[in-house]
Amino acid sequence: MSNQKPTILHLDRVTKKFATLKRPVVNDITLHLDRGEILTLLGPSGCGKTTLLRLIAGFEELDEGSIDIAGTLVSKRGYSLPPEQRGVGMVFQDYALFPHLTVQDNIAFGLTHKGGKLAEEVKQRLREVLQLVGLSGLGDRYPYQISGGQQQRVALARALAPRPALVLLDEPLSNLDVQVRLHLRQELRNILKSAGASAIFVTHDQEEALSISDSVGVMQGGYLEQVGTPEEVYLHPVSRFVAEFVTQANFIPARYSGQGWETEFGYFVAEDKGKNKGDLMVRQEEIILQPDESGNGVICDRQFLGREHCYRVEMASGQELLVRSNVLKALAIGTNVKVSLALQTPIVFPDNTFPNHSESI
Repeated sequence: MSNQKPTILHLDRVTKKFATLKRPVVNDITLHLDRGEILTLLGPSGCGKTTLLRLIAGFEELDEGSIDIAGTLVSKRGYSLPPEQRGVGMVFQDYALFPHLTVQDNIAFGLTHKGGKLAEEVKQRLREVLQLVGLSGLGDRYPYQISGGQQQRVALARALAPRPALVLLDEPLSNLDVQVRLHLRQELRNILKSAGASAIFVTHDQEEALSISDSVGVMQGGYLEQVGTPEEVYLHPVSRFVAEFVTQANFIPARYSGQGWETEFGYFVAEDKGKNKGDLMVRQEEIILQPDESGNGVICDRQFLGREHCYRVEMASGQELLVRSNVLKALAIGTNVKVSLALQTPIVFPDNTFPNHSESI
């Protein structure tokens, strides 16, 4: 008996072009999402992630490829099923609540009305989703009478109420302050999981993507660079861009010899991809600093981030490194330090190994 989950979404070589742009804004993307899973599309502004979401929702028509939702073809070249027939719920960045409707009526907007009144089954569904998103007792309030975080939960409840096959969330937390975002992102995951919903979440926030997702798709310049679990993407990036954007890593010049990759910190054994020059990826938390008057670096700057310090260190070679340390005793700016590396799995990105997708689209 197979334990494989059914696929709720399948994209096959999806491409979208706009006449005003030189390159496709979405370029030859293939991916799938299993039922009940949360996928986050992560990338910088302009990478194509919101356009991809709009293609799935049916707000844009693709130029090449196809999209299937719950086993039904909804898009191909020359054919596009209307958004309201796709079984998709949408949560927008600005919530898009009707200010003249109560919380209850906003949620019920997408459900069936009979004779101008709410049918009993609709009322029951309203009670279920209000409880699901933690808003029981607030159904008679208007959007202006509740907080931003509560408004976002109303938007999510409205998307979930019709029991869609797929929920799409376009940067749903970007308008909230930091503390509310931190609390609500875990709530969103819990709500989606409790509802058994399949979802695609769009964000440019790395920590948000890693914390809320079952899988992460990293996009750049219209391309999908990597898809994997949060751990896979963070620990085993397949390109320098993913390493830079997701881990915000440092890169140390390296040259390959028979003994491994030679750097100013010594030799490291990593895969030889046929190039003799490259850059060793070093995450900020993999660097150890020890005060040492004869050390190989000096503290140039320091930021206190609450649970940790972030240091900018200038090496004797002239290279600057960013270092995160959870050691509570701070190192003063100007302190000479011995800099060493504690790499679990050394990764080197050889010169010109990966395609450049960084051009403007």
